[in-house]
Amino acid sequence: MANLYIHYPFCKQACHYCNFHFSTGAKGRDQMMELIEEELQMRASELKSPLESIYFGGGSPSLISTERITSFISKVTNQFDTVEGIEITLEVNPDDVDEDYLRRLKLAGINRLSLGIQSFSEKDLRLMHRAHDRKEAENALKAVKKHFENFSLDLIYGMPDSSIADWEESLSHALSYDPPHISAYALTVEEKTVLHHLVNKDKVTLLPEETVKEQYDLLVALLEQKKYINYEFSSFGKPNFFSVNNQNYWNGKAYLGLGPSAHSFDGQAKRSWNISNNHLYASGVQTRKLDREIEQLNTKDRYNEYIMTALRKQEGVSLAHIKNVFGKTHAAYLEEQVSRHLAIRNLFWDGDHLKIVREAKFLTDGIAADLFLI
Repeated sequence: MANLYIHYPFCKQACHYCNFHFSTGAKGRDQMMELIEEELQMRASELKSPLESIYFGGGSPSLISTERITSFISKVTNQFDTVEGIEITLEVNPDDVDEDYLRRLKLAGINRLSLGIQSFSEKDLRLMHRAHDRKEAENALKAVKKHFENFSLDLIYGMPDSSIADWEESLSHALSYDPPHISAYALTVEEKTVLHHLVNKDKVTLLPEETVKEQYDLLVALLEQKKYINYEFSSFGKPNFFSVNNQNYWNGKAYLGLGPSAHSFDGQAKRSWNISNNHLYASGVQTRKLDREIEQLNTKDRYNEYIMTALRKQEGVSLAHIKNVFGKTHAAYLEEQVSRHLAIRNLFWDGDHLKIVREAKFLTDGIAADLFLI
């Protein structure tokens, strides 16, 4: 199965923590979806199996007109094979939401929304330079809940100057709306962002890692109480509401990324990404000479990537999969490398699946790195 990702590289304003490729200018906005449709035609042969999901990300894809969204979805579903009940997700900002807009999205074919709440704290929202406030977030949530059965909330923990109680209040408020899915991410300081500048100038002080871990542990505990399943490190869903797009990404399935800076993966060993420049992207599409980087993964890269992604998932690392795909030598290497983490009870075997204990989940990336081939 395959997945389609659309990167719409425009935003109303720049969030202080974001290092994704985007522009706050208006130039090229109207033309961008035409270019993305043209890129799809250029790369149609890369979609070799039925589509399971279409995901509009960015940027702020809620700036795309519903007419454009309707046209794009119609062209994709008419031209390519899709599974029954294909998941079609649009990322939306709370300040773009009203009931008429939501009705038009449903008519366009969108059947899942990812709502970028990030926080219910006014202090956090100001620091992040989000375009919405708490009241707009609440109103957007009420409207989305009225019109969409399947939606997700994005939240950020580890905010500067936030206490455990602050995070618990924001998280509990989110849970009061009973969303079917929540994605929660630790704040990261990326280079060339306003937040990076503020931290370097000592105008913002980051939380100690132990406090961030406590906030993550609280997240896991509270959502577990509310019967959410932590099916991937940052993803929590009610039964039947796991994100198809998320699962396919973490399961190493093929995806085709369209738009400036969009990444693609063939499901085997080839990864590619488009140039992160709107003008050069447009020129490449128009001349049919798309500017993109291509990386061929070797066996070590593929093994390490499997360890990293599998350990983040509920199912864990499959020893049988490693034997079948990489061979007995790699399986023996893994069994040797895990001994220390088994001894200190960070990891455990569930049959032939290696899993991480709940108390060590926050350390997942570091533990995975200890198991890499080097």
